[in-house]
Amino acid sequence: MAKLVLIRHGQSEWNLSNKFTGWVDVNLSEKGVEEAKAAGKKVEEAGLKFDYAFTSVLTRAIKTLHYVLEESDQLWIPETKTWRLNERHYGALQGLNKAETAEKYGDDQVHIWRRSYDVLPPLLSADDEGSAVNDRRYADLDPNIVPGGENLKVTLERVMPFWEDEIAPKLLDGKNIIIAAHGNSLRALSKYIERISDDDIMNLEMATGEPVVYDFDDKLNVLGKEKLGK
Repeated sequence: MAKLVLIRHGQSEWNLSNKFTGWVDVNLSEKGVEEAKAAGKKVEEAGLKFDYAFTSVLTRAIKTLHYVLEESDQLWIPETKTWRLNERHYGALQGLNKAETAEKYGDDQVHIWRRSYDVLPPLLSADDEGSAVNDRRYADLDPNIVPGGENLKVTLERVMPFWEDEIAPKLLDGKNIIIAAHGNSLRALSKYIERISDDDIMNLEMATGEPVVYDFDDKLNVLGKEKLGK
């Protein structure tokens, strides 16, 4: 049976500041570093051994992966970084304080922007100085596919090609995989893996620094799911 471990990055500096982060590249907070190291210890204690590691191109996820692998003596395994595992793009909300945004637009609207499956946030224009079009890590992408804002549905649509091409074949080959990424890119994967409905996905929360372990059969049906507590 293949195992897949999903882990949301440890607390970031903007998690701590209660800001919408999205594709903005912020670092882990001190607590986030400790969360990532603690997650690595849990992985070690559980005896989880990986064949491949995947992460996004954002620092908070990359560092989380490295702390986890270091604590479990697996820094040497093959690692792939991809923009397809990035956090969902929060559009023009990126950098805004969530509480202040709720005061302006109302709690219900902010909850919909954060948790709904198919409602887009206010979009960020391509000529905005904060647009990912200007970021060197996306220089090889067609500018037309660099998002100005995403909902969970769009996030799932850009995650799925990577799942189908890179992750699923390795799981089907019996390889164990760890993915360190972000709350919403992992929610999107969980939705697909567990066949969660569009309505129920609003209630799924991914805790920072908490490894989630899936066991699969040879057809990638989920046999079990376990959270390794902090």
